[in-house]
Amino acid sequence: MLNYNQILAPTPRDLKPSGIRKFFDLAGNVDGVITLSIGEPDFKTPWHIRQAGMETLQAGRTAYTSNAGLLPLREAISQYCHTRFGLEYDPVSQVVVTVGGSEGIDLAMRTVLQAGDEVLIPEPCFVCYSPLAQMAGAVPVALPTYEKDSFRLTPETLRTAITQKTKLLILSYPNNPTGAIMRKSDYEAIAQVLRGTDIVVIADEIYIELTYAEEPCVSFAQIEGMQERTFLVNGFSKAYAMTGWRMGYLCGPKELIRTALKIHQYCIMCAPSISQYAAVEALRNGQEDIDRMREEYNMRRKYLLRTFRELGIPCFEPLGAFYVFPNLSQFGMSSEEFCRRFLEEQQVAMVPGSAFGESGEGFARISYAYSLEHLKKAMNRLELFLRSLS
Repeated sequence: MLNYNQILAPTPRDLKPSGIRKFFDLAGNVDGVITLSIGEPDFKTPWHIRQAGMETLQAGRTAYTSNAGLLPLREAISQYCHTRFGLEYDPVSQVVVTVGGSEGIDLAMRTVLQAGDEVLIPEPCFVCYSPLAQMAGAVPVALPTYEKDSFRLTPETLRTAITQKTKLLILSYPNNPTGAIMRKSDYEAIAQVLRGTDIVVIADEIYIELTYAEEPCVSFAQIEGMQERTFLVNGFSKAYAMTGWRMGYLCGPKELIRTALKIHQYCIMCAPSISQYAAVEALRNGQEDIDRMREEYNMRRKYLLRTFRELGIPCFEPLGAFYVFPNLSQFGMSSEEFCRRFLEEQQVAMVPGSAFGESGEGFARISYAYSLEHLKKAMNRLELFLRSLS
């Protein structure tokens, strides 16, 4: 009998399973469950984007593309970055089309990280950053953020965490799970700390089109002097409701992208060709779709914030993504216990804040990538659950 514990590589073997998936799987065993746990748009991919994919199939354009992706798609990505943020990326040497934003994050990490390097990760955060850093041989270092600061990374926290081993900083704003954003002034303060160092930044901006502040969100790469040290990660899953198409991209300095492309070509070859043609259509003609979906998300966001106020649950106002992060500390139980009991007693699934790092303890993530009717049913059950606690 083989000893699989000896065969398995220790790093992936010992990784903790995703806390998001844990509650998703628990919910799957509960009859009549209402789930608020997954960050997947309830909208279908807009018809004209689906049609572009179908026409690609009908025309038989199903072969490999270049490793970096279709040149028309890279050109459309470059044009988007220029029009939206004033950023210049050469589509030939500074853009790689990836299998979702997640591959872009993995590529960026493996491009620069060596054994023992430290990766600074503001928390609460999405669950992939620390495991990917560990699989690249690096050491993840959590930077706690706090509700009193609207979950923004402060320059003081960053400055204190930097050591001689610091190689990489993750900036994931708009943030999953908190919905927090960083304004231009916030980024300028972070940039001031980074100047004079060789620290590289991964700016995961997958939610940047889903923001609700009057002041538009900026990209970290827009800040003076920061583009030369920044991997810009974005994609199509959230803004265009294209989760299953697995389309993302990585932009950055050509010296970094050259190596990232080598990793990509050996591991992936290229992103799916059908999805790439659909993504071209999304970038060229999808802005009205984004605006329509953003307006709907904003209505749901306002409904949840109003409901939490009525229920007496504190919740800072999230200005990005499609999550709220209410504070549950008043109920005298861990976030996991609260979410488990809510699931068992009222058949509603949400994700405990502890799944997103230690500083998420005492909170829960609720996704409003669901219909208003769905959310109202869940909030009615939350009211019943709170009554049972009192």
